[in-house]
Amino acid sequence: MSVRLATPQGKWILFTTILGSSMALLDSTVVNVALPRIGEDLNADLAALQWTVNAYMLTLAGLILLGGSLGDHYGRRKVFVIGVVWFALASLLCGLAPTAEILIAARALQGIGGALLTPGSLALIQASFHPDDRARAVGLWSGFGGIGAAVGPFVGGWLVDGPGWRWVFLLNVPLALVCVPVALRHVPESRDTSLAVSAEAGGRQGHFDVLGAVLGALSLALVTYALIEATEGSLVVALTAFAGVAAGVAFVYVEKHRRDPMMPPDIFASRQFTAVNLVTLCVYAAFGGFFFLVSLQLQVVSGYSALAAGTALLPTTVLMLLLSARSGALSERIGPRIPLTVGPLVCAVGMLLMLRVGEDASYPRDVLPAVLVQGLGMVTLVAPLTATVLASVDTSRAGVASGINNAAARAAGLVAVAALPLLAGMGPEAYRSAEAFDASFRRAMPLCAAMLVVGAVLAFAFVRRPAPDCRRPQCRTHGNMTSPPLERPEPEPGRSGA
Repeated sequence: MSVRLATPQGKWILFTTILGSSMALLDSTVVNVALPRIGEDLNADLAALQWTVNAYMLTLAGLILLGGSLGDHYGRRKVFVIGVVWFALASLLCGLAPTAEILIAARALQGIGGALLTPGSLALIQASFHPDDRARAVGLWSGFGGIGAAVGPFVGGWLVDGPGWRWVFLLNVPLALVCVPVALRHVPESRDTSLAVSAEAGGRQGHFDVLGAVLGALSLALVTYALIEATEGSLVVALTAFAGVAAGVAFVYVEKHRRDPMMPPDIFASRQFTAVNLVTLCVYAAFGGFFFLVSLQLQVVSGYSALAAGTALLPTTVLMLLLSARSGALSERIGPRIPLTVGPLVCAVGMLLMLRVGEDASYPRDVLPAVLVQGLGMVTLVAPLTATVLASVDTSRAGVASGINNAAARAAGLVAVAALPLLAGMGPEAYRSAEAFDASFRRAMPLCAAMLVVGAVLAFAFVRRPAPDCRRPQCRTHGNMTSPPLERPEPEPGRSGA
């Protein structure tokens, strides 16, 4: 079915996909602003705050590739609606959580819902709209999603300072109550019919790599636990670290020997694809650690309210919204090597400028210059990174390549949030003391900057100009600071129908 964008049905499809994806996007950004209040209200230590962030990223990163495959097989609308309902129920549990342990478990459940609805929202647009309207629909979807990312920390800060941090999660419930009926009424069902045909013929696309997804998520979970609890120095921590590495090795083995792997190893035969993903790991590890710590620094040390801390980073997102498309066009003209080298270095300067942010920091004098430099670096970096990932593999593998890159970025942020407090010497109660947290923050920012420098060196050494006829990104307007834009391959004629 091909729906035109100008029709009422087309507008409803665009509305519900934007609303659904914005739910997951908001929760990946606004929770950082609420962390000090969550810790105070639930009497949680720093490790619990790390898990509040990481439990969500863990299940989202581990299952996002599987979520896209489920939609293609069982129906994109069905899986999208299940994801929205799942996400809303998990959000309700987050908002009602009486303890930090229940909140962490609920956040992990949220990530599962996010893994179902995030790839599904874009897949619905590509499967539903007429080919002549598809590019514009994707552009509106990514643009409005960027706006949602921009207002997220502002709304989160307002909720934390107003009705309380629990409403950061409870807000998702009424959004879902609007999203689900609209999707069921106006969005046509679609699936990749070639999967069923291939399965009947004994082909390799009729199964899901559930084992690979479980092993990947398990490896991340065990390694994350070992990093967060490493200060204990116990035998349990050592055994957990070993088990995490073993699960990672098992994941690689399974992916090499499955007929239908979630992450096909031969995709890394492309030197360019491998290099860009290494750059992604470096830069998004730095970003993940930075955005986790800076909201705490502004509130714990500088005395900002949650609203002020959330608003403080708004210029970064605004710059990305305004300039990311131009940055992508520039990269197409001059090649990705220079932007992927210069961008991380500019971001590193921005993080070092954050060392000026201390007690009673002035926003225009101390915070804003660092935020602006950081934003300019991200503008220079993010669009070329996505384009280079897509250009480094065959067009038929664009969806897999984008999913791997997106998952790599989220996994890097996950590990950074776990490891950076350890490397910076933050104790369990560090965020309760302005002096202790400030000292740790000043050790952490140079570490983030160093990761960015490593990413720049890798880009300069290994990234080259792609072929002129390579695939270009559809999502050209970026506002998400936690991961690269997720791309999906356009359905071939006759393959997207129910």
